[in-house]
Amino acid sequence: MMMPHRNHPAAQRFADRRRRENAAPKLCSQVPGLTSLRLDVHEQVGVGAIDYIRRFVVANTPALFLVPCGDPRCDGGHDLTTAVMCSLRAHEVSFRGSDPCAGSLGPTSCPRVLSFDATAEYAPSLAGKRA
Repeated sequence: MMMPHRNHPAAQRFADRRRRENAAPKLCSQVPGLTSLRLDVHEQVGVGAIDYIRRFVVANTPALFLVPCGDPRCDGGHDLTTAVMCSLRAHEVSFRGSDPCAGSLGPTSCPRVLSFDATAEYAPSLAGKRA
């Protein structure tokens, strides 16, 4: 198996994304009480689609939701951070969003659109509970 060259644009995008994730605060510190998060992702590819599920380990996950474009030739991706974090901070248990790819395939814009359905769970509130 041939490994991509370190200076290859895709490798550089991966390294940049990893640096941003490592610098971001942890999700558990930004949304106290969040116990689980799941994104059902649907990436529209012309007349076809790619579907997958992303489950997050809340204690270890950065509060940054960057999803690379599913087309390896594309130089873009999807930043879902604002949409996801707004919903999580509002303690929504179910929410959805979509994002067109901001990248390009050579001289043309990437036509892919990513949409997601999210499910979040939170710890029960301790307010009003007495021992």
